[in-house]
Amino acid sequence: MFRRNRLMIALAAVGMLMSAGAGAQDYPTKPITLIVPWPAGGSTDISMRAIADSASKILGQPITIDNKAGGSGTVGPATMAAAAKPDGYTIAQIPITVFRLPLMQDVSWDPAKDFTYIIHLTGYTFGVTTSAESQFKTWKDVVDYAKQNPGKVTYATPGAGTSLHIGMEQIAGLAGIKLTQVPFKGGAETNAAVLGQHTMLQADSTGWRPLVDAGKLRLLMVWTSARSPNFPNVPTLKELGYSMVYDSPFGIAGPKGMDPKIVAKLHDAFKKALDDPAVIATLAKFDMVPNYKNTEDYKKFVVEITNSELKVIETLGMAKKKAN
Repeated sequence: MFRRNRLMIALAAVGMLMSAGAGAQDYPTKPITLIVPWPAGGSTDISMRAIADSASKILGQPITIDNKAGGSGTVGPATMAAAAKPDGYTIAQIPITVFRLPLMQDVSWDPAKDFTYIIHLTGYTFGVTTSAESQFKTWKDVVDYAKQNPGKVTYATPGAGTSLHIGMEQIAGLAGIKLTQVPFKGGAETNAAVLGQHTMLQADSTGWRPLVDAGKLRLLMVWTSARSPNFPNVPTLKELGYSMVYDSPFGIAGPKGMDPKIVAKLHDAFKKALDDPAVIATLAKFDMVPNYKNTEDYKKFVVEITNSELKVIETLGMAKKKAN
């Protein structure tokens, strides 16, 4: 009886291994869900839809976008890490806040342990806009006003702890001014806030471009290393005297414990998608430049970016207090 039980257990284990291997070999056999942790209609959502559409053709299965906004872009990835199976059918865009927020406050996830990193894709062009009807014609106008009216200059961001929030606070510190952040869930809301003059400024990625092109918003600066080819007359942070470049790069990950063979299939599909002319055109529309890193390099980058972010938020006095 004992021998028979051992044999049955061994056969069951072998069966499970064979089934798992077959699952990875046949993957994908059904639609994949890609969580985009921002509202629909923003620059991230539109770009990720283009990339997902291209990758789905390579994988032979649809990739469905699930917008899970909130928590400065962390609610979606955190939900995935807590509840999704590591079978490759639920993955998420991973914004830099996934690494930053655990350094600022207690959270439910550990970026070093709770995700399977797949591929690094691209980054943003950030900029500061104001209403075309605003008194601010240049960034110098903002600084001059803020010095006379500490804390009265309000700026919309896609959430507390985002690169836009951290970047604006760094800029304010270097300029010797006090600004007041008004956090929202994403670009559609920040556009509405500054367009309706509910906030005086907006700090966000290029979801504002159509409104700038239409003359409804005024772009005061961009945060890239060089001027944007789409806005050649708009100065960079460096040109304004701030030694900073911010592009908040991002990639894709799944829950921890994913089969390396499935990771490789996803990596290869999304890498090919970055070369798709339709994807390149969409990224260019929003001033996003492909910033590819393979799976292993992405893992290394996670460690590097976490360390560099810790230094920044400690300098700003925003790091969470360590337990005694």
